Amino acid sequence: DEGELTLADLSKLPGRFGYIAFAPQWDFLDLITTAASRYPTFRLLMEAEATGLIREGNAVRGLKYRDKEGEHELRATLTVAADGRHSVLRRAAGLVPRELGAPMDVLWFRLPRACGDPDDTFLRISAGHLMVAINRETYWQLAYVIPKGGFDRLRGQGIDAFREPVARLLPFLRDRVGQIAGYDDVSVLTVALNRLVRWHRDGFLCIGDAAHAMSPVFGVGINLAVQDAVAAANLLAAPLRAGGPIPESTLRALQRRRTLPTVVTQFAQRAVQDRVISPALERGGRPPRIPDLSKIPLLGAIPRRFVGLGIRPEHVRTPDTSGRPA
Repeated sequence: DEGELTLADLSKLPGRFGYIAFAPQWDFLDLITTAASRYPTFRLLMEAEATGLIREGNAVRGLKYRDKEGEHELRATLTVAADGRHSVLRRAAGLVPRELGAPMDVLWFRLPRACGDPDDTFLRISAGHLMVAINRETYWQLAYVIPKGGFDRLRGQGIDAFREPVARLLPFLRDRVGQIAGYDDVSVLTVALNRLVRWHRDGFLCIGDAAHAMSPVFGVGINLAVQDAVAAANLLAAPLRAGGPIPESTLRALQRRRTLPTVVTQFAQRAVQDRVISPALERGGRPPRIPDLSKIPLLGAIPRRFVGLGIRPEHVRTPDTSGRPA
């Protein structure tokens, strides 16, 4: 309520293309699967749910899954769990994350954009309320932050108890909040912040949220997950092509490489949760004043690189063996 500040000026990031693209995850997944389809051994199973692991002694030798035709097994040299913060495969492997705590949950929803709306993606903080608005060109993707476990209480107050703070935080949307027909139009993200002490077993590896659930603070969780995948490809492609089992020492090397960005990012997220989000969500509370680092040349580069590039950016270093044009 006390003015505007720039959290991270991404226009000044170094790089070949001179810009950062924001892409919805579903569009990014379409891009990935289209590119992967160029490889003759790629196989995508839709509407299939992983249900467990194939074990031989202490080693993992594939996974079990269910689709509309029934139960199946898929054997593999290495099974990589990228099935998110509620990973079924992680649990089947007996890996339990260490919980770091999060004071909030997030209600995701969307409203259409209109002529005269702001062009930016931004965060709005007011006493007792916090909201993120992401410009998706034709609509707003919106995140209303609530105290941890507070959704049932809010829902019990009726949909107007949700519409009104949205309209108050983002007045330009007041003429559209009536389009939120009910809580069925809202998706609840139960925020978790945790990480595994050990990401792997013999024949098994966790990456992304399965290895380290990230807070939505800074919006970089998907970036770390993609960087995990790129680092895994760089390290594992050659031994996988050579055949034979992947030594656990190789999986440990991957975890060591990706632990630093995970720990540093989660440390920063916890600091924001404790010093900004928790005070902001307290009834009548006020978050501390946030310094505008973008106006200080050297300090401004820190959030810019942190959000835009990450602590340890990864680049694809494996050759294209598809034999087909990109």
